[in-house]
Amino acid sequence: MATVLPFHSEIVRFLERHHYQRVTPRAALIDMDGTLYDSMKNHTASWYRLISEAGIPCTRDEFYLYEGRTGASTINALVNRAWGRDATDEEKTEMYHKKTVYFNELPPVEPMPGAFEMLNLLKEMGLRRVLVTGSGQNSLLSRIDTDFPGIFDPGMRVTARDVKHGKPHPEPFIRAMQLARVSPSQSIVVENAPLGVEAGNKAGAFTVGVVTGPIPVEEMERAGAAVVFPSMEAFAEALPTLIFSLLSTSIDPL
Repeated sequence: MATVLPFHSEIVRFLERHHYQRVTPRAALIDMDGTLYDSMKNHTASWYRLISEAGIPCTRDEFYLYEGRTGASTINALVNRAWGRDATDEEKTEMYHKKTVYFNELPPVEPMPGAFEMLNLLKEMGLRRVLVTGSGQNSLLSRIDTDFPGIFDPGMRVTARDVKHGKPHPEPFIRAMQLARVSPSQSIVVENAPLGVEAGNKAGAFTVGVVTGPIPVEEMERAGAAVVFPSMEAFAEALPTLIFSLLSTSIDPL
């Protein structure tokens, strides 16, 4: 009886859904907030403070569901919901500036446990690494090369300033594929939020969901995650096996 590789059913399901014969990983496209940094508590606190002060009803947990959007997109969605109109450019600029001030007033965030190990494994296996974030938060972006030295080559990042459409639109990941010079079937996306997972899946990449906050596994699967891990540490531990299984699995093209 043939041995079934780990993650075989998940990989086959992904291949059938995207009409691929196989996935040959050449690049990893990696989210930042909630993936590389344990930063979402600070983001939700600063968003909640900002939006509450603006008189817009909201809850703290709903901001986990906005994760991955650009700041301007989040503000526009909330203003539209509350006041029935789009936010003006001035409102977006002023409100996001306040949100940044509130974020920077909070204690510094730490790298996500398991993130450095995961990134080093990707580097050792020869996959190109591209940072893909909906954030424009310089306080974190400026730390990437210090906290994760030698991981991201110069220019290998896509931020809110580089795209017209943020997640869940696939543009950020399509742009990252262009930077890495890979096709969708040569790409792996690493995300912790449903909107990011949706964007990676729409871009055609094998998208890994990592649960690092209150979002349930089912939400990640509904968004299109090919496989979901309960923590970054669990993903790092399973990563070599996952890559081996991806390289070893193929189906007849439809």
